[in-house]
Amino acid sequence: MISRIDLRGDALPEGAALRDLLPRAEFDVEAALEKVRPICDDVRHRGTAALIDYAQRFDGVSLERVRVPTEALSRALDELDPAVRAGLEEAIHRARLVHREQRRTDHTTRVVPGGTVTERWVPVERVGLYVPGGLAVYPSSVVMNVVPAQEAGVEGIAVSSPPQARFGGLPHPTVLAACALLGVDEVYAAGGAQAIAMFAYGTDECRPVDLVTGPGNIYVAAAKRLLKGRIGIDAEAGPTEIAVLADTTADPAHVASDLISQAEHDTLAAAVLVTDSPDLADAVETDLKAQVEATRHRERITTALAGRQSAIVLVDGLDEGLRVVDAYAAEHLEIQTADASAVAARVRNAGAVFVGPYAPVSLGDYCAGSNHVLPTGGCACHSSGLSVQSFLRGIHVVDYSRDALAEVAHHVVTLADAEDLPAHGAAIKARFDWKVPQSQ
Repeated sequence: MISRIDLRGDALPEGAALRDLLPRAEFDVEAALEKVRPICDDVRHRGTAALIDYAQRFDGVSLERVRVPTEALSRALDELDPAVRAGLEEAIHRARLVHREQRRTDHTTRVVPGGTVTERWVPVERVGLYVPGGLAVYPSSVVMNVVPAQEAGVEGIAVSSPPQARFGGLPHPTVLAACALLGVDEVYAAGGAQAIAMFAYGTDECRPVDLVTGPGNIYVAAAKRLLKGRIGIDAEAGPTEIAVLADTTADPAHVASDLISQAEHDTLAAAVLVTDSPDLADAVETDLKAQVEATRHRERITTALAGRQSAIVLVDGLDEGLRVVDAYAAEHLEIQTADASAVAARVRNAGAVFVGPYAPVSLGDYCAGSNHVLPTGGCACHSSGLSVQSFLRGIHVVDYSRDALAEVAHHVVTLADAEDLPAHGAAIKARFDWKVPQSQ
């Protein structure tokens, strides 16, 4: 059901050589670019008409307009299962608690008398938030995208999610209800690359945005790559990943259920166990077989677990295990070891770290308060998950008096000359009779 990679016995290689030994899904965004390019160009030139055509072609729905009527949002909330509403309200509450603490404050540094630099944190003016459809419904992704944008102070928030044939061409009603709960009334029935193009170029229904966030399939990722620069993006999200670092203290049933929980997302989802215990590996593999048989999506899960992206990795000890998970840089990393908190503190590369037996990834997906929009494909070694910071820009405000500029003018002129940029120096000299002392 799941392959094994044995890294015991020999010294682990460094850097890229170690990463190359670890399982990873094939996710060729570059190849998808040529498929999404004509779609994005079409949306740029035909706008809503193109979106309606693609809804018919890809989603099998006939639309007259792409923007979701406000009454549909209200109706979805009114008809929402009370238990689901309570769960979403709790998820929103906890996410707000965490993300509100992330907001930065402006700070002014007095460099010299009369010379200050202030860093201002200014929210992006308008954002487009993408919520995927496909194999599952993701109201939780509405929460994870909208809450940090709101806490950052973004004024213009638009959400797009694929139209669903069984709901009359509207996005899934639970997604609409989540938008209504959060006070978002600008929602579009558009999916895939065409939705990203709509956000980037704008249409007669949707004004262009400055930033697009949210996960999606390979075509969404390719459209983000294609249009990056015209819009800001959070990341090119790939298939979801879980890595579990475990020792003999871990419960194999817990480990197996957590691996399955992420394999449930997609046939390309990655499930990786790193352990120094062959006995645990055997027990987890036995539990996987039993638990998968009892799940609803067993075919999808079986395909994911058997894929090249999933494996049980055997290592000599905890230190080697930490090296492996840091090289892997998982989207989600669980630590199920003795003294899990201390081990988690040693992790350098992960989108989010889940500590101990009672912090499974599923908690983070919904109600931990953390954000579940996280870097995939090893990008956690250089990138962070979605946060309030994703929606803020730092602007330096430089304020110098004449005397403060005079004090440093000769250094500026000298450095400009050293770089053969005399006009830079001339811009300083023009402000004085150029009798500025050469040293002070």
